[in-house]
Amino acid sequence: MFQVRIHGRGGQGVVTAAELLSVAAFTEGRYAQAFPSFGSERMGAPVVSYCRIADAPIRTHEPIAEPDALIIQDPTLLHQPGLLTGLGRDGYLLINSAHEADALGLAAAAAAMKPERFLVVPATQLAMTLLGRPLPGAALLGGFAAASGQVRLESVIAAINERFTGPVAEGNVAAATAAFQFVDDERLAASPRTAPDNVGAGKE
Repeated sequence: MFQVRIHGRGGQGVVTAAELLSVAAFTEGRYAQAFPSFGSERMGAPVVSYCRIADAPIRTHEPIAEPDALIIQDPTLLHQPGLLTGLGRDGYLLINSAHEADALGLAAAAAAMKPERFLVVPATQLAMTLLGRPLPGAALLGGFAAASGQVRLESVIAAINERFTGPVAEGNVAAATAAFQFVDDERLAASPRTAPDNVGAGKE
């Protein structure tokens, strides 16, 4: 089972992002569940949503305490106590920001994780450019698909097109696709380089 916790604020599409991720997993024939946890229902208040993806029926319905991936839609939440709780070195952390880890005050967190799994994605900028609205959810799902491989980009796109229509769907698809490529490039740059198998062949 792969567990995802999404943090953001009311009005940013946090709940919708988890639902889209679950639909993307269903599209691939897998089991999934998505549900929110509201501290307050007012606009701008912190919101958490959860998504589980599995190859077998999911029996638990508890909030996710030890996520395999954390998606942070609003960087102003980064220093909220306990935000990164439960995420291990092998987990994935996707943060919506145009700033690097040092500027975000997360140098220590980045150093404790595998470099290709700590990813900062300018999701709001992509959404503003391609969707015309500061809604980072679709872009972050595209980034999540590239980072984790848990769902394909095509499945994220199918989920977006099932939920939205017209220019909204087109903008979200474009943002998800752009973020997928951004993360793919970032992970390639961060991954340890390995020498080809034939390096040194023929030498004594």
